[in-house]
Amino acid sequence: MELRREFELPEKDRAFLNEYGCQWETVLDSSYWVLLHGFSTTHSGYNHETVTAAVRIETGYPKAALNMVYFYPPIARKDGKPIGATQVTQAIEGKTFQRWSRHYTAENPWIIGEHNLGTHIWTIEGWLMREFQK
Repeated sequence: MELRREFELPEKDRAFLNEYGCQWETVLDSSYWVLLHGFSTTHSGYNHETVTAAVRIETGYPKAALNMVYFYPPIARKDGKPIGATQVTQAIEGKTFQRWSRHYTAENPWIIGEHNLGTHIWTIEGWLMREFQK
């Protein structure tokens, strides 16, 4: 697979992604997307061990917060329990990604200069693990 770099990320983000362990690419498809291939779902309770995770790079990033994550193929719990706020889909390059609607809040804000794509990916890992801590 030839990995595309259709737009540039800040150096700190590129360094993080190169060390993170997933193949990654940047693609422009109506929005700016970072695709992480072979992304671990971090818990054996999901129907897929690895997926492609997509993060939309928002206008104004890194000052503007990143939000949400999109998974292909869609993730479900093996026990059949529904996962909240995952019913909306997003087409990216002809594939239907499942949107996990998760946002930073006043209690857990995006901090300019501290948060970046790497910290957002760690946050995504936390969302996946917390799904089974309810």
